[in-house]
Order: sequence, then C-alpha cells, then structure tokens
Amino acid sequence: MRFITRLLTLLLLACGASLATAQSWPSQSVKIIVPFTPGTGMDTIARTVAPKLSERLGQPVVVTNAPGASGNIGAEQVARSNPDGYTVLMGANTMLMASQLYKNVPFDPVKDFAPVTMAAWGTLMLVANPKTGIKSLQDLINQAKARPGSISYGSPGVGTPHHMAMELFKTQAHLFMLHVPYRGSAGYVTDLLSGEVNVGFLPVHIAQNFVNSGKLIALAVGSPRRHPVAPGVATFDELGVKGVDVDLWYAFFLPAKAPAAVQQRLNSEIAAILKQPEVREVLGKAGMDAASSTPEELMALVHKDYPRWGAVIRRNKISAD
Repeated sequence: MRFITRLLTLLLLACGASLATAQSWPSQSVKIIVPFTPGTGMDTIARTVAPKLSERLGQPVVVTNAPGASGNIGAEQVARSNPDGYTVLMGANTMLMASQLYKNVPFDPVKDFAPVTMAAWGTLMLVANPKTGIKSLQDLINQAKARPGSISYGSPGVGTPHHMAMELFKTQAHLFMLHVPYRGSAGYVTDLLSGEVNVGFLPVHIAQNFVNSGKLIALAVGSPRRHPVAPGVATFDELGVKGVDVDLWYAFFLPAKAPAAVQQRLNSEIAAILKQPEVREVLGKAGMDAASSTPEELMALVHKDYPRWGAVIRRNKISAD
C-alpha cells in the first residue's frame, strides 16, 4: 500500500510538472535550426512556418542556418542543445542518410531527437535526356544490362536524395550505371538537360516542367502513388520494379528528453499552420506537399527509413568522407 501511495504521488508530481511546463512555455524566443543553406526545401518550410508559429506562441521564432557535412553539423547542434523546447530542428530524411555516410558522427538520429511532426513530402521523378533514345523505364533497364557502365547518371552530390534514390533503384533492378556527382543542383541539371549525363532523379515539380517542354523524358515516379503534378507517369511499382519508394520527407524535431508537453504543443500548433491554404500554396510552389503527423507516426517513419537507407549505403559502399 505504501508503494502504491508513493507511485501515485510521483505520477501526480510528474503531471503537475508537465502542466507547469505547458503553461510557462514559451517564455523566450524559440530557435529553429536549418542544417542547410538558405533557399533549400527545409529553409523554405522553416521560414514559412516561423512567423505564423511566432504569432501563435506569442514569442519570436528565429530561423538559423547551420549548414555543413550534409546536414550533420546543424543536427548535432540541436542534439547537444538544452532539451528545454527552445531549440528545434528542421530536419528531413537526409539526416538518416548523412549520419551513416560519414565516420564518427557524434549523434544518433534515432535516439537523440524527439519527433514533433511531419512538415511536407517531396516526390522524385526519374528522367532521361532524349538524346539517349531511352523512352521508358524498361528501355533504361535494357540498355544498362546490355552495356553495364555505359549509362551515366548525375546527382547534386554524394549522399543526396537523388544519389541515394538511384542507388536503391540500381540495387532493386540489379543494374550497374556510372555515377557523376556534382557540387549542387545547378551544374547537375544543366548537364542533364544538355545530355552530358544520361539520366537522373529530379523533384517531380521541376522534372514535369522539363518533360512538358520536351527537354526530358519521364520514366517513373519514386513514390507509392502517382503524383497529381504528373498523373500520367507511373510508379516504379506499377512498372514492375518493387521497393523503390524514395519520397523525401521533411519534419520538425526537438532534442531527446524535451518536455512532452512542449512536444505536444508544438505538434498542435505546427499541424494547424500546415493546414492553412497560404502555407500549402507556398510549399506547393517550392515542390513540396504540406503534411503533418503525430509524433508517433513520425518516429515510426524514422525507425523504418534509418535501417533501410543504412543497408543501401553499406551494400553499395557509399561514403562521404
């Protein structure tokens, strides 16, 4: 009986502390760390959400860019920050890849963050330059198998989603193609359009514009379902190549051990913001589909994707070091 009494007392104290945190937070400005440069998808989301979140919280919400090491530097800053709810990470599934591409990364992307909510999805489309004569996914597979290494594919750099998507496709289709990494998207897209590289992945909103103008050929979209921007382009699954789900996702995280009350408050406020038509429009123009989730749904996605991309990295011996 004494043990039960003590247990109930502890539970009441915990609930009281949580309620007190919920009522007092925030009492100062909140910082959102974006681990990439201005103008990227994560930066666009953070800067679209921040002013609206500030209005709802009654405190300034400041966006700070901390790029480097494919996002590892900014993620580490948040992982090591005080878990008081005043430092938030604008993350993406890229952190699950980058943390496994480098040696001696000083944080664990699964254990060192508390999930808040999804923010958006992004879909990648596999395209080919018309000069290749590749008009379908099967054409690409046939050419790559007939002449291993003769087909080149580009990406904005080693470990980028475009690169990792192709590595997954190559694995699932049992192909060998030559990777040509660039330092960012500009040079990669220019050479894809000119035919210097044969094929590659691009965000569906960007790719479809080039497809409509005849500059590129659409081969497949890397999502479980067809995308509204390109309803006529089939998924890999529909075309017989299973397991090529390469959707990008963006999400908000807190440091691990952040107060549960703050986690829930941020989840509620950000989810409401992401439902606003003007926010969905801004993100849509940037090639992203706004979407929220529960913390549990986001954590389930992290637990699913971390080992999946880790297996691709190890199998193909990919390293950013």
